[in-house]
Amino acid sequence: MNFFQRENAILVLSDGTLMEGKSFGYRGTVFGEMVFNTGITGYQEVLTDPSYFGQLITFTFPEIGNTGVNHCDQESDSPCAKGIVTRRFSSQPSNWRSEKSFENWLIDEKVVGVFGIDTRALVRILRSSGTMNAVISSDRISSPAVLLDELRKRPLMEGLDLTGEVTTKKAYEWHLTTSVEFDKRIVNNRTDLFKVVAIDFGIKRSILDRLVAHGCKVHVLPATASLSDVLELEPEGIFFSNGPGDPAAVKGGISLAKELIEGHDLPMFGICLGHQILGLALGCKTFKLPYGHRGLNHPCGESGSIEITSQNHGFALEASSIDSEILEITHFNLNDKTVSGIAMCNRPIFGIQYHPEASPGPHDADHHFSRFVELMSERR
Repeated sequence: MNFFQRENAILVLSDGTLMEGKSFGYRGTVFGEMVFNTGITGYQEVLTDPSYFGQLITFTFPEIGNTGVNHCDQESDSPCAKGIVTRRFSSQPSNWRSEKSFENWLIDEKVVGVFGIDTRALVRILRSSGTMNAVISSDRISSPAVLLDELRKRPLMEGLDLTGEVTTKKAYEWHLTTSVEFDKRIVNNRTDLFKVVAIDFGIKRSILDRLVAHGCKVHVLPATASLSDVLELEPEGIFFSNGPGDPAAVKGGISLAKELIEGHDLPMFGICLGHQILGLALGCKTFKLPYGHRGLNHPCGESGSIEITSQNHGFALEASSIDSEILEITHFNLNDKTVSGIAMCNRPIFGIQYHPEASPGPHDADHHFSRFVELMSERR
């Protein structure tokens, strides 16, 4: 990788900040919300996580791409993030699981990248000013001034329902992928699988894997699913998935959750956006975090029990809006005391703001899948 032989590329933030670097990946121009991820691994899982739809990602870890890419680590069919900003990238992967170099993958998937950027300076801007829209351009068609003018016309993340961009178009039943053969052997010996309907707002494959690995037969429905669509499958539990955008804008999902809560005593479990949708259905409010939580080492807990968690979200439930007679706050993010877990009083319904499937990340929170299964088991 010869830095000086690369085509020039620029990053422009909506506050007018201009950063110059070099092009890698696909050449083009992309707009999106600029966010940062503090993980030192899992870049392929991050880029293919549907929760990042409509965003540009910078990694605080200085070099990306060392282990290449492979089909097992995909969280969806293709990258959902629009672009990537990094200090350096590796053009020669070194890992026995690698099937393709990181840059060739980005080119094939048409993901625009810029490297040679001072990502420490970029993250400091985002931490002090908050996440903002940005544009990456490597095709040299427009000047920075023209790009900035166009950028400032783009909508902000607040008010955007992006679930329709990432949800499945038709219902399907999920089966374990080859990446979890050990769990697959366990599940194949079971005859008492719990029928779960998962509402797909942008669901990660590893979440589906963990549900199946814990003994669930999972039927996935689109984000537009109606109450009758759900009940027709006669589920023993309902799962509300992660996803992109502003949770308050997902009116259909909130309405479905409210109908299920008010009319049916089924165990329900929500992760990330799904957690927020459950909260909104129960009268809570959400707000946009200044720069979000995106990384692999966020401590969460309450009453002395702590889990180190993987997180990816830009919104959170407003603690003051939670009615203590309806909901209990079970977990806080211990970095900033935002709400990270809720449970409905005297009902088998709960949600967590973080990602227990740990892809990537620590496995501290995997027990929440067992918790969901136990709630269904109690009602058999």
